[in-house]
Amino acid sequence: MFRGLTSIVYKETIHVFRDPKTLVLMLLVPSIQLTVFGYAIDLDIKHIATAVYNLDGRQQSRDLVDAFANAGTFTVKETPQSDAALLQSIVAGRVQVGVKIPPDYTDTLLAGRTVAVQVLVDGSNSNVAMQALNVANAIALRRSLAIVGTTMGVSQVPIEVRPRVLFNPDIKTANFMVPGLAGLVMQLVTMILTAFAIVREKENGTLEQLMVTPVSRFGLMIGKLVPFFVIGALETILVLCLMRFLFSVPIAGSLALLVLFSAPFLFTALGLGLLVSIFSTTQIQAVQVAFLIILPSVLLSGFVFPQETMPTPIYILAQGIPLTYYIRILRGIIIRGAGFHELWPQAAILFGMGIGLLSVSAMRFRKTLS
Repeated sequence: MFRGLTSIVYKETIHVFRDPKTLVLMLLVPSIQLTVFGYAIDLDIKHIATAVYNLDGRQQSRDLVDAFANAGTFTVKETPQSDAALLQSIVAGRVQVGVKIPPDYTDTLLAGRTVAVQVLVDGSNSNVAMQALNVANAIALRRSLAIVGTTMGVSQVPIEVRPRVLFNPDIKTANFMVPGLAGLVMQLVTMILTAFAIVREKENGTLEQLMVTPVSRFGLMIGKLVPFFVIGALETILVLCLMRFLFSVPIAGSLALLVLFSAPFLFTALGLGLLVSIFSTTQIQAVQVAFLIILPSVLLSGFVFPQETMPTPIYILAQGIPLTYYIRILRGIIIRGAGFHELWPQAAILFGMGIGLLSVSAMRFRKTLS
């Protein structure tokens, strides 16, 4: 019944070792991914970018600012000098928490009355928002207990945090997850379709026929990408419609700006698909190489886990993932209502990535076929 089994096992073993690319993908890549993601994924949210608008400026208020800075959860990034500047920092996405200390903070404490400290929280990330609210209340309570312990005759809590959740006041998880999921789906589908279409032509031998025609490498690359760009644009419209009408996620910003800034992301996703096809000779290899891009996009882009909690080397690595910038665009426009001025750097980075990917792919294309 098992006649010839050893021969087949021997044959397949030789076949595996003759394909070093697949062997490396199977053995080395899982180890690298487990190491990187094991360090990167941390559910303890720390280093939330914070802006402090201190209108008091005296020692008591500085002690409160130090309490926020030393808690480990908040990192003071900016010190705006107006309410408008404080709000703008949050809308632009530079900070996720804004603390406003009133001008009579010290006087109110010395008079034995309760002083209110306003804490503005960006609700576009529900996980970060909940952590920020809980820790802010805990800091106020600890400071209050410290003041009560050193002051006689205090009959009420000295410091009261008055939180205000911006953009997503109900802290709905769907408002946070669905925009990021939309970007992930767009990248996945566009990249896979592009990679498979070109690799399939390699397998069928039709791509070599194109190479003998008087078509430049860039002309061939762009010609292959244009149909998939149109498909990606239609997919973008479909995903946004589902997000709006199926999941009831409101779009606070400009829909036209969202469509405009989706173009460089689609361009970059097509470049990723092209790059996958360059390093793949079969559709199985294309799936394996695509997985190397998809998994970091899910775990390191800020889609689920805040990048601020990641170790510095992993954080730097995450800045090389295109989905990182598109998620900032999606959440900025859809949830915070951010405009062109706040988000154009993200779109510019995506466009630069797309140009780079297309250039590298075009330069390696003839060499890969040969």
